Amino acid sequence: MTFSQIFVLLVLVIPLTLVFLNRLREDVAALLMAALLGVAQYLGMGVVGPANTPDAAHKALTGFGTPEVIALLALFVITACLDKYGVTRWIAKKLLSLGGQSERRLIGLFAFTAALLSLFMNTLAAGALLLPSALSASRRTGVKPSKLLIPIAYGSMLGGAATYLTTANIIVSGLLRLANPPQSPLTILDFIPTGGFVAIAGLLFLTLFGVRFLPDREPPTVRMDPSSDELIKTFHLLERTWEAEVTPESSIANKSLSQTRIGESLGMAVLGVRRGDRVLPANDTAHKIQAGDTLVIIGREERALQLEEAGLRVYPSTQPLSTLLRDTVFAEVVLPPRSNMEGKTLRDLEFRARYGFSAVALWRGQRSYRTDLASIDLHAGDALLLMGPPERLAELKTQHDFVVVEAVSNGNELDAPRVALTLAISIGALIALFAGMSVDIAMLAAAVLILLAGLMKPDEIYRVIKWRAIFLVAGTISISYAMIQTGLAQLVGDAIVRLAEPLGVMGLVAGAYLLSAGLTQVMGGQISPLVVAPIAISAAIQLGVNPRAIALVTAIAGSVSFITPLSHPVNIIMIAPANYTFRDFVKSGWALTIVCFIALMIAVSLFWKL
Repeated sequence: MTFSQIFVLLVLVIPLTLVFLNRLREDVAALLMAALLGVAQYLGMGVVGPANTPDAAHKALTGFGTPEVIALLALFVITACLDKYGVTRWIAKKLLSLGGQSERRLIGLFAFTAALLSLFMNTLAAGALLLPSALSASRRTGVKPSKLLIPIAYGSMLGGAATYLTTANIIVSGLLRLANPPQSPLTILDFIPTGGFVAIAGLLFLTLFGVRFLPDREPPTVRMDPSSDELIKTFHLLERTWEAEVTPESSIANKSLSQTRIGESLGMAVLGVRRGDRVLPANDTAHKIQAGDTLVIIGREERALQLEEAGLRVYPSTQPLSTLLRDTVFAEVVLPPRSNMEGKTLRDLEFRARYGFSAVALWRGQRSYRTDLASIDLHAGDALLLMGPPERLAELKTQHDFVVVEAVSNGNELDAPRVALTLAISIGALIALFAGMSVDIAMLAAAVLILLAGLMKPDEIYRVIKWRAIFLVAGTISISYAMIQTGLAQLVGDAIVRLAEPLGVMGLVAGAYLLSAGLTQVMGGQISPLVVAPIAISAAIQLGVNPRAIALVTAIAGSVSFITPLSHPVNIIMIAPANYTFRDFVKSGWALTIVCFIALMIAVSLFWKL
């Protein structure tokens, strides 16, 4: 190996190792890779161009200007617009009504629905969208959430295998242009037959045999349901809710909520201030507390009783919180893996000031925490119950570091005229794709039409774009480009060729699948294909095998490997509501992974004539 090849390998392996160890976010790792490659080229090393050509350093930023990144930017706008006007939630609720009481039918229904939604929207968003509906179905039918949530996660991943509009699929397609010699990129019509065959095989397996492989776990004490009363019960707020009447002699009279420092000193959350027959939400901490007001607070009894020292009369609350806090939205959010919030506290994040919502409870494992929330280190899979003003809810849903899985508000009604216009624009873009227009132009044109039609405002568009994913994609393209330019991809490809040559063409197909699928279990299906694809494409070119077919296998393998919860963030958000363990994913995922592997081998043979 040359020094440049060793350098590129280290630039790839070290950041990814830090990502795996949770020491570095994947988007930061990708940007670090691009920066290191650019600096190395500027200093004379030949990593993205010939040696001693500092002007070639800009090639390290190649990924930021690719058609694939433009397509992803536009895709985020289109899917956010569909969600904004209620179309995705309306579809989920309508399909839910078809489930009846049959466990097998519900499993198949939710898996197929997740796959259908993920054809047109982000995989994680599709899973998060169906999560509340599945929990509602569980409450009504008695089918345990553990039987429904893994099918949603797996279904959304299977749907991602059948569409060009998945992050890894778009990027792997683009990497074909960087091959030596350059290859034609994949199109939407390439993914539909092969990925669709695999998805249907996987969905049929889940429907017919999923009951046998899915875990049968007791859910959290109270199951979540789309109503404020049920969310309040789920997080056990009732037994920790107190009312503290402010007497004229109280030391906090005529002070603002922020000046009382109840949260900082007692670790309790103030939900609102009752004044006469109305309740002032605690969102505005500048509210002046008056004698005769009653604070509604959450926390341990011994902490609440300490308020009596400040001249307040404390007693358990007897009124339903949903009645007290009519003008407040309750939202439940879950931290996905590698969230920027992991390892930090709400106080470190200045959560209330940043998002406009207060955290009133945290669910971890099988326990609800309602006191000292601001000082608890957050972990992936934690569920937070937030309380805040309705006007901040839309902004909350656009955040990248957590997923809003439930929000009790009145803003989810279907806006039929705007939905019709959004769907017309989206369908027009899909027709253009089938007619041969490039995906970046078709998606960008649709996003611009959405903007011009007033369906979304410019500021909204900037918020809904998942910049973290954009930076991840752009940086990873740069490292893939460097692997090809330095010959590292060909070097590793040569080794794969030597191993696969005795096994023939299908040996290479199986090897590309197994390498991508194996790495997916530890680094996730959004990253592993981007690492494997340049190597597999290089090996295919050397063996005289259609490199487009091998690239497609590598991309799909990242979507249909289900053995660990680390394979995709959508798995992580399902853990807490169903009380899943790591072993549950191994038990339910290994058989489905084998089914998809066999289906992919058959599909490649049928549709690519290998």
